[in-house]
Amino acid sequence: MKQFLFMVMPLVILVMAFHPVNSYKVTGKVRDGSGNPISDVFVVVKGTKNGTTTSTDGTFSITVASLDVTLVFSSVGYKSIEVNLDGKSTIDATLSIAEKELSEVVVIGYGTQKKKDMTGSVVSVSPKQINSYPVPNNQLMGKTAGIQIRGISSVNGRKSNRMNKPTGFEGDDFNTEGYDNITENRFLKVTDNPLSTFSIDVDAASYSNVRRFINQGQLPPAGAVRIEEMVNYFKYDYPQPEGDQPFSINTEISDAPWNKDHKLVLIGLQGKKIATEKLPASNLVFLIDVSGSMQGPERIGLVKASMKMLVDQLREQDRVAMVVYAGAAGLVLSPTSGSEKTKIKDAIDRLDAGGSTAGGAGIKLAYKTAKEFYIKGGNNRVILCTDGDFNVGQSSDDAMEKLIEEERKSGVFLTVLGYGMGNYKDSKMQKLADKGNGNHAYIDGMSEAKKVLVNEFGGTLFTIAKDVKLQIEFNPAKVQGYRLIGYENRMLAKEDFNNDKKDAGELGSGHTVTALYEVIPAGVKDTFLTKVDPLKYQKNVTERLSKSSHSDEIMTVKFRYKKPDEDVSKLIEHPVMDKEVPLAKTSDNFRFAASVAEFGMLLRNSEFKANASFENVSSMARKSKGNDDEGYRFEFIRMVENADALVKGSKKDKDNGVAKIQPAEKN
Repeated sequence: MKQFLFMVMPLVILVMAFHPVNSYKVTGKVRDGSGNPISDVFVVVKGTKNGTTTSTDGTFSITVASLDVTLVFSSVGYKSIEVNLDGKSTIDATLSIAEKELSEVVVIGYGTQKKKDMTGSVVSVSPKQINSYPVPNNQLMGKTAGIQIRGISSVNGRKSNRMNKPTGFEGDDFNTEGYDNITENRFLKVTDNPLSTFSIDVDAASYSNVRRFINQGQLPPAGAVRIEEMVNYFKYDYPQPEGDQPFSINTEISDAPWNKDHKLVLIGLQGKKIATEKLPASNLVFLIDVSGSMQGPERIGLVKASMKMLVDQLREQDRVAMVVYAGAAGLVLSPTSGSEKTKIKDAIDRLDAGGSTAGGAGIKLAYKTAKEFYIKGGNNRVILCTDGDFNVGQSSDDAMEKLIEEERKSGVFLTVLGYGMGNYKDSKMQKLADKGNGNHAYIDGMSEAKKVLVNEFGGTLFTIAKDVKLQIEFNPAKVQGYRLIGYENRMLAKEDFNNDKKDAGELGSGHTVTALYEVIPAGVKDTFLTKVDPLKYQKNVTERLSKSSHSDEIMTVKFRYKKPDEDVSKLIEHPVMDKEVPLAKTSDNFRFAASVAEFGMLLRNSEFKANASFENVSSMARKSKGNDDEGYRFEFIRMVENADALVKGSKKDKDNGVAKIQPAEKN
């Protein structure tokens, strides 16, 4: 008998070891005080990491070890509650609003009562979609979950758009678009200024915005034409970098097409292309402007369509949260895996626009969300979709810049996508992207959305090098004067080049960056260089500088960059030999970039355009179109021809006493 027990005991122990522990499936629904279901509520077994979230209809399902455990229900904007199962397998919970004061918005329930003497419109993000963010010190954001918000959209006449126009304006022709004045880079004497220092710029918003103007039958204002962004809109056939370098460096020299006495120097960077499947996991926060100015298919409609395009590119390891803002800010989608595309798209579909614009509030909440779910070594980024027409809370350029500068210290990058027309704040969008370690694109249609968010997915959203700066030293034996074409808002002091605390531009996976210098060769008589009186205490400076031992070098290009997660820069030096080739024998890269730059100078009515013409731009672009599978270069050629027709039509109308379209003024 004992022998039998000894034989059976191990078997009993083995069976008990693998006997399944009792588990129970608990289901239920979470509602707010008015009975509306709440999505994205965290449901967690108290004292454990076992949890789930509610779906769009407020339902949840969770497996527990006992029907005597306590569930904790929590969501941003609501008071957390604890519910003991007490033997039940079905639990419904009701969450109440966590009260918080709001400034400059009127909070109402589900009725129709309005505060008197205030005009506004309902933010159509419904109560069951928006979870508000509590802000310390009674700042703007406040608690808005489970309520509708009526923004004070025109109390002071500050909000002027299709939804809310100042009194006395009718129709859609009231234009409040904002562009910064651009003072073109001038020619500088090498003896006085041997160094030229600037930050790279991979933004391309100016090109698509200019295209929008021309397609609508009008020439763009000069402030909308940033030549470096027009040049960098296009990809160039530069070789991929070798080894561990994040980019390759390419240079080329030939005649300036618009001025036979000048030379043109191209400097091109090619960022390392990383396959999408090899990109690090992404932690993305969509920050969507749902204020009144975003109403319409070309605004919120286009935002929704383009964000769905981006969602289709996401992988299981990527996650997305979504914050919206109007009179206040709210979280409408907690971080969700890229594999749950239907859930993410459903949240996007429910967006609608109306009300005033608390941009600062939305930015704070978006960065807070990104930081809470930060992925070390991953792609942590806020994607802002807006027209930039902020008018509530922190909205001035200075306030917004300081906010972004503070938030970027967290390691979260910023992508700014501009939408809309008539009230588009280009200048503000530029500043946000520049200060936020980010990039800026203007989405004027679905094809542009596809280019930015699908074709250039890695470049737009994944940074391979940050704070990229260039410093060029010109050889006075070869060059007497130079000017950088474009990059006016990216110029740096020469001391900034070695200062790792100075912010600069970012380079994305697969991105190309092209810069063009127009140079005046030594010995050429030129009227662009202005003379100053001889120096009293440094009489031999010119003679001393001209005795260069590097007679074959026209310049040296120095680069500084940091890896995305590092704070100390690396230095690369690249001497450029004076090996000029005839313009006709230059690469397609050189001639097409030159044609785009020449087009930009014509649109700006640049004082340096010399013999530039639309005919020359079109001819050179056609001959250098190269491989154009996506049709962007052909589209450029057509745009040049349309602009030429607009200018000629404008001159004809002016001669006849009719000024329908005016070319850009110099500014």
